[in-house]
Amino acid sequence: MDKKTISRDGTELAYARAGQGPAVILVSGAMSTGGTVAPLAGLLARRCTVLWYDRRGRGGSGDTAPYAVEREVEDLAALIDAAGGEAALYGISSGGALALEAAAGGLPVRRVAVYEVPYARDEGAADERAAYTERLTEALDGGRRGDAVELFLRLTGLAEEMIQRAHQSPMWAGMEAIAPTLAYDDAVLAGGRVPRDRLAGIGVPVLAVAGGDSPPWLREAARAVAEAVPEGTYRALEGETHMVDPNVLAPVLAEFFG
Repeated sequence: MDKKTISRDGTELAYARAGQGPAVILVSGAMSTGGTVAPLAGLLARRCTVLWYDRRGRGGSGDTAPYAVEREVEDLAALIDAAGGEAALYGISSGGALALEAAAGGLPVRRVAVYEVPYARDEGAADERAAYTERLTEALDGGRRGDAVELFLRLTGLAEEMIQRAHQSPMWAGMEAIAPTLAYDDAVLAGGRVPRDRLAGIGVPVLAVAGGDSPPWLREAARAVAEAVPEGTYRALEGETHMVDPNVLAPVLAEFFG
């Protein structure tokens, strides 16, 4: 990230910019930095001006306590200013929930695309999310960052064997470093249910995308987002999962943002 901008509360945000054309800002999800969406940014830069950034508390960006979802919306406002005063947004996973909140909050956003925002599919899943929130808060308040990471990986459905492998991998230290931001993503999802009333106030086109090989509940969540937005469209990408191939996704987004 070779550029910097300052959010309303003074937090410094690191971002990168490439390409020419209509501005698009990419928003990463949990346990990731802007580098996660850099491959997608490179593909979209052929047709768009693309900005991607480290969300607060991650990578090269700063952080300012106390956290509030409104501060992350203000971060996006600062990036939109850096992009020229108006931009489209793309968010993956919980980053998609942030992008939708920014649009609902009245930021100068012309279009929004999201990929598999992990909204809860039913009351049982919402209860599971509530239990996760409680345990995550306890782990982070106790300084147990590794436990927080494990809780998140279990929430995603990762097998215990894979979690233990991750614990032994070189990536684990980086995951622990940004573990406090798991609480930020949890707050952005606001209990996990699809915020239908909030989404109904979005006045710009929204594209909700899911992978055709992803679990059914993620596809259902994407469809629910599209149905809740006045100008919503749902699309499934055949053969894709939550780890979507940028080469498959980029043409879909370029057409939508075009």
